[in-house]
Amino acid sequence: MAGEIPDLEAQVRTGTGKGAARQARRDGMVPGIVFGGDADPLPINIPFNKLLTKLRAGRFKSTLFNMKVEGHEDVRVICRDVQRHVVKDLPTHVDFMRLKRTTKVNLFINVEVVGEDVSPGLKMGGVLTLVRPEVELVVTAADIPESVIVDVSEMEIGDNATISGVNLPAGSKPTIDRDFVIAQISAPSGLASQSDDEDEGEVAADEVPTAGEAEGGEE
Repeated sequence: MAGEIPDLEAQVRTGTGKGAARQARRDGMVPGIVFGGDADPLPINIPFNKLLTKLRAGRFKSTLFNMKVEGHEDVRVICRDVQRHVVKDLPTHVDFMRLKRTTKVNLFINVEVVGEDVSPGLKMGGVLTLVRPEVELVVTAADIPESVIVDVSEMEIGDNATISGVNLPAGSKPTIDRDFVIAQISAPSGLASQSDDEDEGEVAADEVPTAGEAEGGEE
């Protein structure tokens, strides 16, 4: 299971309709609704500043939240829609869906690298580059992995770790169909520069005429 599911605090919104929603906005709140699951829809208000901060952090619609509403049990939710002001582009209403244990959702899962201490490529001075610090997966709400493990213990300089080589939790799959690189070990810049210089030296040596060629040229 995911180790850190962020909390999202909300309040029950008393009253429904446009009047209650306008009042919520005047009070510095964003009106919303929580629906789905085995419970009735729940009208809520979320503090505007807290919601805006989370929206600006990115990937709001692909983040699983633990919604906390006073007087109600905590519930896992995912955002399904954010309505915005047509001019100011600020949130005016937000919809959340309750998740059942079997619900399939798209989430970004952090990548964890293991085996760095024994990797032959890194021992030779190679540089590890984490191409994708996160991987978007389709997962079930009851089996959300804490991380995607990438093992580099046998990787040499020039090797890539791709998604096809990662053991994903049962029921999980990438949202991208093609095989893609997650991490790679490349030669250190100094070694790469030295190799380039050597190649240039070999080319230069090939271009130098022999003594015979030089004399023939004089004739």
